[in-house]
Amino acid sequence: MKNPTRASVLLAAALWGAACSSPVEEPGSTLPGRCQAEAPLISAQKTDILFVIDNSGSMAEEQAAIATELPAFLNELRQGNGVVQDFRVGVITTSVYQRAYYDNQEHLTFYADQSGRLQPVPDLQGRPTAMRFLEEDDPELLSRFRLLVRQGTEGSGQETPFEAVRLAVTAPLATTPVEEGGNGGFLRDGARLLVVVVSDEEDCSSLERPPPVTLTQDTSRDLCSEQAHLLTPVEEYVRLLRNLVDGQGEPREVLWATIGPVALGDKRAELVVDQTPEGPVVRNADCPTSFGPGYRQREMAALFDTGLKNLDSICRASYRDTLVDIATLATTAQSIEVVNLPDPRLVQVQVTRGDGTVQTCSVPGGDLTYEPSTAQRGARLYFQSSCPRRANDQKVEVKLLCVD
Repeated sequence: MKNPTRASVLLAAALWGAACSSPVEEPGSTLPGRCQAEAPLISAQKTDILFVIDNSGSMAEEQAAIATELPAFLNELRQGNGVVQDFRVGVITTSVYQRAYYDNQEHLTFYADQSGRLQPVPDLQGRPTAMRFLEEDDPELLSRFRLLVRQGTEGSGQETPFEAVRLAVTAPLATTPVEEGGNGGFLRDGARLLVVVVSDEEDCSSLERPPPVTLTQDTSRDLCSEQAHLLTPVEEYVRLLRNLVDGQGEPREVLWATIGPVALGDKRAELVVDQTPEGPVVRNADCPTSFGPGYRQREMAALFDTGLKNLDSICRASYRDTLVDIATLATTAQSIEVVNLPDPRLVQVQVTRGDGTVQTCSVPGGDLTYEPSTAQRGARLYFQSSCPRRANDQKVEVKLLCVD
């Protein structure tokens, strides 16, 4: 086995090969001249987490089940897969509008107090406060979070998670201060955005007002699926999210996860009609507690991850493993922000894998790419396919090579 210290020195020396003078001596050089140079530091990974909770009449049990498993979700976030995490959590609902026909007339309702607005964080007695999101260092984070995901069942029966997210993360709500009724301050510069949708029905989102689909009392049909061609295409919502920038104009990385009306076995979306004592009811195949197929919900998840690791069924008896997987998605970023890095050619990143082995990655070796800092953003190292970050990584360390 090669001596790692000697190998490090040889790697650093190879940067200038047979040159007559050291790069340390070149005009303007930032290379360290002594091995006592301060090591680079990994900045905490910032993630803003937005839960989108279906608050229609059928969601009481599912909200309670999510609340039950939040300890596992938070524990996985805090482990961080080797990188310190800096996260915050906010909750919106799927209620924006409802257009329905009953009692021989059309009824149009708009949910102005929801419609993408961050919902009030409750105190420990469940009373709403002026807070609109939770910080990861809040000593009452778990207790408040458990209350916050219980958004009740008085919301719209025409679920629009995609439209609710659009309203939440774009102007004017995203830039209007919380004290003025907006979501301003929730999304941070340099932070990733993780959206987590929890719903038992199909998405019925549209940019149009009034919405183009009108619901009826016929439970044997899912009109949001039948008339999906009238709704805003899923690809349009994805395009909007991928074009988000932060307050400094830097691209914002967006992750998407769904616990939705898809099959338990293979996550497929397929409409079925169950015959119940109350009459025929539309559901998704292999998902008996859903109330609609998940065509659009599945499509959205697939556009963010073709492997559908970000999608699971709302019909699971327990959401513990699902929430742990979503937390892992949040923490396993394929880049890290570094400070005090004089030259990327001299950096090594040592990743301790789940089995205890250590993989050493470098920029000269092609395992990492480097993006220098700007006035708006810190320097970043991006992991390549030869050295990807994995869900079960134990530690990530950055080391600086130098030659005396």
